[in-house]
Amino acid sequence: MEKLKSFKPLNLFEYEQLATECLSQMALDYYASGAWDEITLRDNRAAFERLKFRPRVLVDVSDRNLATKILDQPLQIPLLIAPMAFQCLANPQGEVATAKAAADAGVGMLLSTLSTKSIEEVAAVCPDTNLHAPQWFQLYIHKDRGLTRALVERAYAAGYKALCITVDAPILGRRERDKRNEFALPPGLQLANLTNLSGLNIPHEEGESGLFTYVAGQLDPAVTWDDLEWFQSLCPLPLVLKGILRGDDAARAVECGVKAIVVSNHGGRQLDGAIASLDALAEVVDAVGDRAEVLLDGGIRRGTDILKALALGAKAVLVGRPVLWGLAVAGEAGVAHVIEILRDELDVAMALSGCASLEKIDSSLLFCEKHHFA
Repeated sequence: MEKLKSFKPLNLFEYEQLATECLSQMALDYYASGAWDEITLRDNRAAFERLKFRPRVLVDVSDRNLATKILDQPLQIPLLIAPMAFQCLANPQGEVATAKAAADAGVGMLLSTLSTKSIEEVAAVCPDTNLHAPQWFQLYIHKDRGLTRALVERAYAAGYKALCITVDAPILGRRERDKRNEFALPPGLQLANLTNLSGLNIPHEEGESGLFTYVAGQLDPAVTWDDLEWFQSLCPLPLVLKGILRGDDAARAVECGVKAIVVSNHGGRQLDGAIASLDALAEVVDAVGDRAEVLLDGGIRRGTDILKALALGAKAVLVGRPVLWGLAVAGEAGVAHVIEILRDELDVAMALSGCASLEKIDSSLLFCEKHHFA
């Protein structure tokens, strides 16, 4: 909070700079890093910068509406907080602070399996998620299927409104900064959803990332399309798949009963050299049609980025790292301010592009060097 009193950031890039002064080197590198040479990490931003607008003029934009629904769940703006592990590395209140800010702003939140606040603690922040801001649970599939079932059942009982399975991490991408730092959770932090299970924590291992070791030992790399039916049998929540970058995978997901798809390359943290999320979006939208909703994750730093994603067919976007920067700088107030900045920027961008509502946003607004989307 003191950081905001002395210097209130104007944009998300300034939050990132301030966060470097608030975080330990290990935490900063864990949050900021990508896999190997971080090519995909950088390209997630570059993809937005390549895409330009063709704004409409002489449109009445005096009254603008940014509200929408995802899976029939209301959002004040087309934004959800991406699932991110270990948020207590940024602030002692961690995921609880993030959830409070999201609920107050009317945006959604996805809670990571590997959170440092429990499923129940985070759910308690917003007990009636249908009326305020939906909370979804992100699932990493453990080899222990009894544990996986228990996590899903807890999320359903706590009132989460969708089950989001991350499908792009059969093993962990090689993040060299974490390996160099020998990443591990510091004393006092633990996997809050797994505290009653012996040995399930992020260890310190000499010469290696503790997270890499955990994933290699605990998560199931043998999951296939055939397993989706089992996941759907665990609870009646709509199923969301996060980590799809291909139209054929998206089409198959819909055929398997998936209700929403998150186009994502895991923030550039898995396969380095993978396509930027934004560059994959149009193909996935075309493949899915109106059979499922499509969301975009990766590289969002401005309200104009949200507008570009919506113009390419996304129903909403997920925002990750900037939320962590806000959390590190000023806790709940920092997260709230990050959301406010994005909301205000999207509002201005819509007005200047001639869109009074989200329904008026379409691909004709966009132009790139190769072709325009009219």
